[in-house]
Amino acid sequence: MKNRARLSFFKIFLFFLIWNFSLICSAIPTTQKKLVKVFIKKVIDGDTVVLGNGERLRYAGINTLELHTLEGIPEPFAKEAYELNKKLVEGKYLYLKLSKRRRDRYGRLLGELYFENGTSVSEILVKKGLALVCKYKGNQNLYLKYLPLQREALKKRIGIFSLIDKEPVPEFLFHGKKIRGYIGNKRSKRFHHPKCPEARFIRRKVILHTLEEAFYKGYCPARCCFNLIFPVRK
Repeated sequence: MKNRARLSFFKIFLFFLIWNFSLICSAIPTTQKKLVKVFIKKVIDGDTVVLGNGERLRYAGINTLELHTLEGIPEPFAKEAYELNKKLVEGKYLYLKLSKRRRDRYGRLLGELYFENGTSVSEILVKKGLALVCKYKGNQNLYLKYLPLQREALKKRIGIFSLIDKEPVPEFLFHGKKIRGYIGNKRSKRFHHPKCPEARFIRRKVILHTLEEAFYKGYCPARCCFNLIFPVRK
Protein backbone atom coordinates (compact mmCIF):
# COMPACT_ATOMS: atom_id res chain seq x y z
CA MET A 1 0.00 0.00 0.00
CA LYS A 2 2.78 2.38 0.91
CA ASN A 3 4.48 1.75 -2.44
CA ARG A 4 1.22 2.45 -4.29
CA ALA A 5 0.72 5.67 -2.32
CA ARG A 6 4.27 6.78 -3.09
CA LEU A 7 3.77 5.96 -6.78
CA SER A 8 0.53 7.94 -6.89
CA PHE A 9 2.18 10.91 -5.17
CA PHE A 10 5.08 10.75 -7.63
CA LYS A 11 2.68 10.71 -10.58
CA ILE A 12 0.79 13.73 -9.25
CA PHE A 13 4.06 15.58 -8.55
CA LEU A 14 5.35 14.78 -12.05
CA PHE A 15 2.08 15.95 -13.62
CA PHE A 16 2.24 19.35 -11.89
CA LEU A 17 5.95 19.70 -12.74
CA ILE A 18 5.29 19.11 -16.45
CA TRP A 19 2.22 21.38 -16.37
CA ASN A 20 4.15 24.26 -14.80
CA PHE A 21 7.03 23.80 -17.23
CA SER A 22 4.61 23.95 -20.19
CA LEU A 23 3.15 27.21 -18.84
CA ILE A 24 6.62 28.74 -18.56
CA CYS A 25 7.54 27.65 -22.10
CA SER A 26 4.30 28.97 -23.56
CA ALA A 27 5.09 32.40 -22.08
CA ILE A 28 8.35 32.56 -24.04
CA PRO A 29 8.04 33.74 -27.68
CA THR A 30 8.48 30.88 -30.16
CA THR A 31 11.54 32.62 -31.62
CA GLN A 32 13.40 32.34 -28.32
CA LYS A 33 12.79 28.69 -27.47
CA LYS A 34 15.85 27.66 -29.48
CA LEU A 35 18.03 30.55 -28.31
CA VAL A 36 20.68 30.97 -25.65
CA LYS A 37 20.60 33.80 -23.15
CA VAL A 38 23.85 35.81 -23.29
CA PHE A 39 25.29 38.91 -21.67
CA ILE A 40 26.57 41.70 -23.94
CA LYS A 41 29.75 43.00 -22.35
CA LYS A 42 30.78 45.58 -24.94
CA VAL A 43 29.78 46.99 -28.32
CA ILE A 44 32.58 47.31 -30.89
CA ASP A 45 30.65 48.95 -33.72
CA GLY A 46 27.26 48.83 -35.40
CA ASP A 47 27.30 45.09 -36.06
CA THR A 48 29.87 43.58 -33.68
CA VAL A 49 29.76 42.99 -29.92
CA VAL A 50 31.74 41.21 -27.22
CA LEU A 51 29.83 38.64 -25.19
CA GLY A 52 30.27 37.99 -21.50
CA ASN A 53 32.53 35.01 -22.18
CA GLY A 54 34.89 37.13 -24.29
CA GLU A 55 33.68 35.82 -27.68
CA ARG A 56 33.12 38.37 -30.43
CA LEU A 57 29.77 38.17 -32.18
CA ARG A 58 29.19 39.56 -35.67
CA TYR A 59 25.58 40.08 -36.66
CA ALA A 60 24.92 37.67 -39.53
CA GLY A 61 23.40 38.79 -42.83
CA ILE A 62 23.84 42.53 -42.36
CA ASN A 63 26.64 45.06 -42.57
CA THR A 64 26.97 48.46 -40.95
CA LEU A 65 29.49 50.90 -42.33
CA GLU A 66 33.04 51.25 -41.03
CA LEU A 67 33.50 53.23 -37.82
CA HIS A 68 37.30 53.19 -38.05
CA THR A 69 38.80 54.08 -41.44
CA LEU A 70 42.31 54.84 -42.71
CA GLU A 71 41.27 58.47 -43.11
CA GLY A 72 40.21 58.58 -39.47
CA ILE A 73 36.70 59.60 -40.51
CA PRO A 74 33.78 57.19 -39.96
CA GLU A 75 31.86 56.17 -43.05
CA PRO A 76 28.35 57.61 -43.40
CA PHE A 77 26.02 56.61 -40.56
CA ALA A 78 28.63 54.29 -39.00
CA LYS A 79 28.63 56.33 -35.79
CA GLU A 80 24.82 56.36 -35.64
CA ALA A 81 24.74 52.57 -36.06
CA TYR A 82 27.32 52.14 -33.29
CA GLU A 83 25.47 54.43 -30.89
CA LEU A 84 22.13 52.73 -31.48
CA ASN A 85 23.65 49.26 -31.12
CA LYS A 86 25.29 50.31 -27.86
CA LYS A 87 22.06 51.77 -26.52
CA LEU A 88 20.14 48.61 -27.40
CA VAL A 89 22.45 45.89 -26.10
CA GLU A 90 25.49 46.93 -24.05
CA GLY A 91 25.35 45.70 -20.47
CA LYS A 92 22.18 43.71 -21.12
CA TYR A 93 21.07 40.10 -21.46
CA LEU A 94 19.65 39.09 -24.84
CA TYR A 95 18.97 35.85 -26.70
CA LEU A 96 21.51 34.57 -29.21
CA LYS A 97 20.64 32.54 -32.28
CA LEU A 98 23.70 31.31 -34.14
CA SER A 99 23.55 31.27 -37.95
CA LYS A 100 24.09 28.17 -40.08
CA ARG A 101 27.63 29.35 -40.70
CA ARG A 102 28.88 29.58 -37.12
CA ARG A 103 32.01 31.71 -37.63
CA ASP A 104 33.43 34.15 -40.15
CA ARG A 105 36.96 34.16 -41.55
CA TYR A 106 38.17 36.20 -38.56
CA GLY A 107 36.92 33.61 -36.07
CA ARG A 108 34.00 35.68 -34.83
CA LEU A 109 30.70 34.04 -34.00
CA LEU A 110 27.91 34.75 -36.49
CA GLY A 111 24.35 35.13 -35.32
CA GLU A 112 21.43 37.31 -34.30
CA LEU A 113 20.52 38.88 -30.97
CA TYR A 114 16.87 38.88 -29.91
CA PHE A 115 14.90 40.72 -27.25
CA GLU A 116 12.22 39.12 -25.04
CA ASN A 117 9.49 40.20 -27.48
CA GLY A 118 11.10 38.32 -30.38
CA THR A 119 12.47 41.40 -32.18
CA SER A 120 16.09 41.15 -33.34
CA VAL A 121 18.68 43.90 -33.08
CA SER A 122 19.46 43.41 -36.77
CA GLU A 123 15.83 44.08 -37.64
CA ILE A 124 15.94 47.43 -35.85
CA LEU A 125 19.19 48.49 -37.52
CA VAL A 126 17.90 47.60 -41.00
CA LYS A 127 14.54 49.31 -40.46
CA LYS A 128 16.29 52.53 -39.50
CA GLY A 129 18.53 52.41 -42.57
CA LEU A 130 21.68 51.98 -40.48
CA ALA A 131 22.62 48.52 -41.79
CA LEU A 132 22.77 47.01 -45.26
CA VAL A 133 21.39 43.57 -46.04
CA CYS A 134 24.14 41.52 -47.69
CA LYS A 135 24.30 38.03 -49.09
CA TYR A 136 26.93 35.88 -47.40
CA LYS A 137 27.72 32.20 -47.58
CA GLY A 138 25.20 30.22 -45.54
CA ASN A 139 22.81 33.08 -44.77
CA GLN A 140 20.24 32.90 -47.56
CA ASN A 141 17.44 32.73 -44.97
CA LEU A 142 18.57 35.98 -43.32
CA TYR A 143 19.06 37.65 -46.69
CA LEU A 144 15.46 36.90 -47.65
CA LYS A 145 14.22 37.80 -44.16
CA TYR A 146 15.77 41.28 -43.99
CA LEU A 147 15.68 42.42 -47.63
CA PRO A 148 11.99 43.51 -47.47
CA LEU A 149 12.86 45.66 -44.43
CA GLN A 150 15.71 47.28 -46.36
CA ARG A 151 13.33 48.06 -49.22
CA GLU A 152 11.05 49.89 -46.78
CA ALA A 153 13.96 51.96 -45.43
CA LEU A 154 15.05 52.65 -49.02
CA LYS A 155 11.56 53.85 -49.90
CA LYS A 156 11.55 56.20 -46.89
CA ARG A 157 15.08 57.44 -47.73
CA ILE A 158 16.24 57.12 -44.15
CA GLY A 159 19.74 56.49 -42.80
CA ILE A 160 22.23 55.43 -45.46
CA PHE A 161 19.53 55.66 -48.10
CA SER A 162 19.12 59.39 -47.53
CA LEU A 163 22.39 59.75 -49.48
CA ILE A 164 21.56 57.88 -52.66
CA ASP A 165 19.99 60.82 -54.51
CA LYS A 166 22.94 63.06 -53.65
CA GLU A 167 25.63 61.01 -55.38
CA PRO A 168 26.08 61.50 -59.16
CA VAL A 169 25.59 58.34 -61.21
CA PRO A 170 28.89 57.55 -62.98
CA GLU A 171 29.23 57.13 -66.75
CA PHE A 172 31.35 54.46 -68.39
CA LEU A 173 31.75 52.49 -71.61
CA PHE A 174 30.13 49.05 -71.75
CA HIS A 175 30.59 47.04 -74.94
CA GLY A 176 31.45 50.27 -76.76
CA LYS A 177 28.38 52.15 -75.54
CA LYS A 178 28.35 54.96 -73.00
CA ILE A 179 25.97 54.16 -70.15
CA ARG A 180 25.30 55.34 -66.61
CA GLY A 181 25.25 53.13 -63.58
CA TYR A 182 27.19 50.58 -61.53
CA ILE A 183 28.54 47.11 -62.23
CA GLY A 184 27.00 44.29 -60.24
CA ASN A 185 28.24 40.74 -59.69
CA LYS A 186 25.29 38.35 -60.05
CA ARG A 187 27.08 35.64 -58.12
CA SER A 188 28.22 37.56 -55.05
CA LYS A 189 25.45 40.17 -55.05
CA ARG A 190 28.04 42.95 -54.72
CA PHE A 191 28.19 46.03 -56.90
CA HIS A 192 31.17 48.15 -57.95
CA HIS A 193 31.82 51.67 -59.08
CA PRO A 194 32.93 51.56 -62.75
CA LYS A 195 36.31 53.04 -61.76
CA CYS A 196 36.96 50.18 -59.36
CA PRO A 197 39.85 48.02 -60.70
CA GLU A 198 38.14 44.86 -59.41
CA ALA A 199 35.10 45.44 -61.62
CA ARG A 200 36.87 44.23 -64.75
CA PHE A 201 37.33 40.74 -63.26
CA ILE A 202 33.59 40.14 -62.81
CA ARG A 203 32.37 37.38 -65.13
CA ARG A 204 28.65 37.52 -64.49
CA LYS A 205 28.09 41.26 -64.83
CA VAL A 206 24.79 43.08 -64.47
CA ILE A 207 24.30 46.82 -64.98
CA LEU A 208 22.52 48.57 -62.12
CA HIS A 209 21.46 51.97 -63.39
CA THR A 210 21.01 53.67 -60.02
CA LEU A 211 21.90 53.14 -56.37
CA GLU A 212 18.21 52.67 -55.66
CA GLU A 213 18.05 49.79 -58.13
CA ALA A 214 21.18 48.22 -56.64
CA PHE A 215 19.91 48.30 -53.05
CA TYR A 216 16.36 47.31 -53.97
CA LYS A 217 17.65 44.19 -55.74
CA GLY A 218 19.74 43.26 -52.71
CA TYR A 219 23.22 44.20 -53.94
CA CYS A 220 25.78 45.46 -51.41
CA PRO A 221 28.57 47.94 -52.19
CA ALA A 222 31.90 46.18 -52.72
CA ARG A 223 34.27 47.02 -49.88
CA CYS A 224 37.17 47.61 -52.29
CA CYS A 225 35.45 50.62 -53.86
CA PHE A 226 33.02 51.80 -51.23
CA ASN A 227 34.69 55.21 -51.03
CA LEU A 228 34.07 55.69 -54.74
CA ILE A 229 30.37 54.98 -54.27
CA PHE A 230 30.01 57.00 -51.07
CA PRO A 231 33.03 59.33 -50.77
CA VAL A 232 34.16 60.02 -47.21
CA ARG A 233 33.72 63.72 -46.60
CA LYS A 234 35.22 65.78 -43.79
